[in-house]
Amino acid sequence: MPSFSYLTVDAAGREKKGTLEADSREQAVKLLREGGRTIASLDEAGALSKDLSTSFLMKKPSARDMAVFCQQFVSIINAGVSVVSAFEMLGEQTENARLRAAIYDSKRSIEKGESLANAMRQHTEVFSELFITMVDAGEASGSLDVSFTRMAEQFEKSAKLKSIIKKATAYPIILASVCVIVMFVLLMFVVPTFESMFEDMGAQLPALTKAVITASRFVQHRWYLIIGIVLAVVLSFRSFAKTPRGARTFSRLALKLPGVKKLTVKSACANMARTLSTLLAAGIPLIDALEITASTLKNVFFREALSDAKDDVAMGSALSEPLRRSGLFPPMVCHMQKIGEETGNVEKMLGKLADYYEDEVQTATQQLTTMLEPLIIVIMALIVGTIVLSVVMAMGGMYSAIDSM
Repeated sequence: MPSFSYLTVDAAGREKKGTLEADSREQAVKLLREGGRTIASLDEAGALSKDLSTSFLMKKPSARDMAVFCQQFVSIINAGVSVVSAFEMLGEQTENARLRAAIYDSKRSIEKGESLANAMRQHTEVFSELFITMVDAGEASGSLDVSFTRMAEQFEKSAKLKSIIKKATAYPIILASVCVIVMFVLLMFVVPTFESMFEDMGAQLPALTKAVITASRFVQHRWYLIIGIVLAVVLSFRSFAKTPRGARTFSRLALKLPGVKKLTVKSACANMARTLSTLLAAGIPLIDALEITASTLKNVFFREALSDAKDDVAMGSALSEPLRRSGLFPPMVCHMQKIGEETGNVEKMLGKLADYYEDEVQTATQQLTTMLEPLIIVIMALIVGTIVLSVVMAMGGMYSAIDSM
């Protein structure tokens, strides 16, 4: 489908630039005029501009963007507005370009007779399988607003967890960055100053000072090589992490490293409980809910554990049993699940479990941060201290030689 770059102006004189996909130029004109805007320019986008718009300008919507989208949709629908009109209104006020494009395209699919779930299914890069399943269930039961309300809560909880982890890890990352910058400045600018002084004095330098000067010279003359090596290592790790073997390796490390293990387990439990509770509350069968929930988990071993549990449940087993046998889930998860099965209130128990582990994720993140901060400070002190000590030792030797003259 051709892509068109456009520039439109509204009644207030505000300009709006963007790209859209349409079968023809005439259809693109029609779509743009539907919003009551005047078309200033409309050109077919080349392959390069199209790629740039999708890869750079149209970033994936965040969990917060999706939560706002769901909340606004519920408010508009409850006011008696049709789904098509609701999507038209949401498209006009949505800031994220990729989400806006998906909304407009879904609207056109609905106008052609597609269900909302099938329209969204054409944009899996924006609407997750969980979201589409919830919408499908909402359409089937006639409670679309309830499905969107539950997804709004799901996205809100997900955004909160990500925000907690991001805020808690920001300080250690800043400390590590400062450590690297300080080391670079010392080796690049400070040590060379003392090096020239030592050369002028002709002093015999200690082994530590010689090692620091050698490192300084390498940084000065081969800094581009260091950057290249760092970039190559980072890209190699990222590429390796995307392979099945790499995913298993990093998942295994996450379950073995002190501090990280606790955060990984509690995050997986919170995600599993919240997602499974949301799906079961919408009337999704347990086996299908387990399959969808497993796909949302990042750690390979937790994902495999839920997939195995799905097979056991299909054979007639209670979910609490395979969860316990996996050895990955804490006893509390298994006990709460078993109580929910015995009382017939699994959704409520999973909801309470999700609330508990979401609070635990915050505690575990703070503990990990508390552990990392002094470690980074000690490493920074050792690096700076080594450089300073090498200079002091050299100057001490130089003064001793002067005194003996």
